[in-house]
Amino acid sequence: MMLNDALAILLSAGISFILRAVVFDKIARFYDGSDVFWSAPVGVVYLCWFILAFLLVARRYGLYSPVPLGSGAHELRLTVQACLSAGLLLCGGLYMTHGQSVSRVLVILLVVCAAIVLSVRRAIWRVSRYRQYARGIELRNVVILGTNHLSSALGQHIDKEYRYGYSLCGFISLKRPDSPSVEIQRDQILGGIDRIRQLTRLHFIDEIVIAEPCSTDDAIRLVEEARELDIDVRAISGYYSELTANAPIEYLGIFPVVSLHRRAPRTVALFCKRIVDIALSLAALAAVAPLMAAIAVAIKLNSPGDIFYVSERIGKRGRVFPCFKFRTMVKNAEKLKKDLAALNERDGILFKVSNDPRITGIGRFLRKYKLDELPQFFNVLRGEMSIVGPRPPIASEVAKYDLEHFRRLEVLPGLTGLWQVQARQDSSFAKYIALDTAYVEN
Repeated sequence: MMLNDALAILLSAGISFILRAVVFDKIARFYDGSDVFWSAPVGVVYLCWFILAFLLVARRYGLYSPVPLGSGAHELRLTVQACLSAGLLLCGGLYMTHGQSVSRVLVILLVVCAAIVLSVRRAIWRVSRYRQYARGIELRNVVILGTNHLSSALGQHIDKEYRYGYSLCGFISLKRPDSPSVEIQRDQILGGIDRIRQLTRLHFIDEIVIAEPCSTDDAIRLVEEARELDIDVRAISGYYSELTANAPIEYLGIFPVVSLHRRAPRTVALFCKRIVDIALSLAALAAVAPLMAAIAVAIKLNSPGDIFYVSERIGKRGRVFPCFKFRTMVKNAEKLKKDLAALNERDGILFKVSNDPRITGIGRFLRKYKLDELPQFFNVLRGEMSIVGPRPPIASEVAKYDLEHFRRLEVLPGLTGLWQVQARQDSSFAKYIALDTAYVEN
């Protein structure tokens, strides 16, 4: 999001330059007598300051919040407001640094063009986001605390309208989970309030919404636990006025809510990590393109079958994605795996056989030097993986996970991680999980 906004502002700068040069040139000369544009080093500094100012203001307005904004019109209003605020900060910077050489007409055009381009980008992004929501991608997992009539109405409201960007995981009972509820079906109740920690790990919960009043002490304990688990907590407006005296009213669909706890956004950190991933993967693909072409020809000549092996892997928050590798085994390798179970050298869930008979001649060479994983740079470009992170597991491994193992699925999987660097020869699954968890937490 931040990168896209920065690129949109750069596009706006180009448009404003063309408008000034072609349309407003005579007016600009008459008005301020300036012919200096952003091409000068000082102009680039002012442009960077405008971009930084917009990103900071937009973040302050919640435009990069993981919580979906109420409506498109509200989002566009905040976008225009952020552009105007950034424009004022730009004018302040020009005044403080005595930047008389910069055209005032150009500044006005930049702010206006940025507001238009960013608004259009946001509108297009919202439409594409709706399409993702319709396919069940990037939804926020929500559980509702309560089993009363209001809880049922809120759950039905969230569940029937995918455009809100929420996925209802179920309900948490304030009473005994097996006690009868008139409003909520028993199979929709995930458990009691004492199982928050387990449910968060198991369902990758992003937010808890309190729809049935509980005591203030219970709400405070819930917030403290949510802070440890890094999840959001909101409550129906009016429930805890003593805890939310200065909290603004938000909307979950049509239901007014207030925030009791909101996890600290990691927008800047994730933005920087994504930039590094894109830059390194593009550089790597450009550097090894001839090598990858040679590998593809060698695989095709060595054994029958496809060049690439596409495996369905489990990524961040349990999302399934196609993981690309060069094929290193015979065509029916998966069918032969069951016959080799007795030769497995790893304990627990992991599977590895040193002299695996399924591996082809060229495949053994590729695996020895890790060349079979080069196509995964495409997964990094697609945003499904990162350069560094836990290795993506297959579905059969995740099905055997204990509760604490799901911690490693809270971040993007990577090409390499702590286990690959520090303990690759250690066959212990416990060590594998411990190092991945250390990466996630730090």
